[in-house]
Amino acid sequence: MDYDTDGPFRPGPYPPGRPPGPPPRPPRPPYHRPPVQPGWAGGYRSPHQPPYPPPPQLPPLPRDAPEGILWAFVPLLTFGYGTPFSFAYAAFRRRSRTMAATAAGYGVATLGAMMLMGVGGVVAPALGVLMMMMLWVLGAGHAFAVRSSVFPRLTPRNASNEQAIRMARYRKVLRDEARELAAGDPALAHELRIGRPDLPRTYDDGGLIDANHAPAHVLARLPGVTPALVDRLVRHRDEHGGFISAEELAVDIDVPPALLPAIAEYTIFMP
Repeated sequence: MDYDTDGPFRPGPYPPGRPPGPPPRPPRPPYHRPPVQPGWAGGYRSPHQPPYPPPPQLPPLPRDAPEGILWAFVPLLTFGYGTPFSFAYAAFRRRSRTMAATAAGYGVATLGAMMLMGVGGVVAPALGVLMMMMLWVLGAGHAFAVRSSVFPRLTPRNASNEQAIRMARYRKVLRDEARELAAGDPALAHELRIGRPDLPRTYDDGGLIDANHAPAHVLARLPGVTPALVDRLVRHRDEHGGFISAEELAVDIDVPPALLPAIAEYTIFMP
């Protein structure tokens, strides 16, 4: 079927000389849906919201320092002469008076052995050599024995847990900033839809929920809130108007005292 300027509909081909119709429409480029960005609270951010930069990444997990083994070998490799210096470094590292006294004792003993070895005769030098050998063996064994206290093994860290803690603290900073912004400019806060996760928005308020305007299914996300408590909140809000603080919320709808800190952390009361 086609339109004819001389009459109504007429089946069949176009008349001679008439163009077959408008030129074909160029093909549309393929539509690529923007990827869903992961949200801060473990959910997902709407595709139209820009991705926020994540908190700084944690440094790699530290390993046990090899200097502890090298430190313990100093008395052995120096034939006991480096024992006082080795324990003096340990005292400085650990800020330990006991290690400082040990280093002083090894220093006095080493100095005494060296003085005996420098005296003429046979007995005194032999006694000095014997003392030096004892200091060599004793100092090396002592260094290996206390190595774990001088260079304690680093406690393994859970990078996932630490990243979760950083993200939770970052979310708290976002909530504080959103509350400060709402207190200074309520009109801007309404435009940014602070406390309204049920509406499309681009501002990240850290998970705040507006107790005066959010629907019931959003209020049910508050920690520890039961359906009965949400029903009382919505009914009181519709009959008497909004709230101004978490304390008023607790008094008017009888919020259990144990839930008040958690609710106050995630609620905002927009006029």
